[in-house]
Amino acid sequence: MLKNGFHDVPNGKVAMVVTHLEMTAAPDLHELDLPEGVTFRPVTPDLTWYRDIFDRVGAPWMWFGRRALKDNALMAVLNDPKVALYSLSRDGQDEALLELDFRVEGACELAYFGLTSKLIGSGAGRYLMNKAIRLAWDAPITRFHLHTCTLDSPQAMDFYIRSGFTPYRRQIELADDPRLTGLLPEDAAPHVPLIR
Repeated sequence: MLKNGFHDVPNGKVAMVVTHLEMTAAPDLHELDLPEGVTFRPVTPDLTWYRDIFDRVGAPWMWFGRRALKDNALMAVLNDPKVALYSLSRDGQDEALLELDFRVEGACELAYFGLTSKLIGSGAGRYLMNKAIRLAWDAPITRFHLHTCTLDSPQAMDFYIRSGFTPYRRQIELADDPRLTGLLPEDAAPHVPLIR
């Protein structure tokens, strides 16, 4: 058990507070239209598509978990029939990642959710979250859950709570800084100081 107070994080590591959230019943949702010129689509991913959208959405927030997977391990997840992927497109390019994971019986994990800077602030995020909630609860589940951390967008936690998720658990995660291991470029997530 950690004692109260400050705890050193070794150089070359990042520390984040991870908050787990869940909903145990589908909330009432208001119908929303997509912003002009944006379309929603299911995706049958290939490695190039997934790695591109994962990086464009996640690098500003230091997403690195999927970058650490070898190609065959990542494709095993993406090709699992209980994993569903969707995107929002503008001008022929995908600008969002929604990944729903139904691999645990009776539950759905919002594994990845995010937009590129081209869609942030447009209302597309609210549309995509409403779609995620509907898609999750259309399956026979009793729990829809996710986790976020302090490296994510400062708006993420409030957005998830306003969407109907309730925080239920908090953890501290320590990891090698992915900008120093080569998983991410050194200029990724500039809001997180790089300490060698």
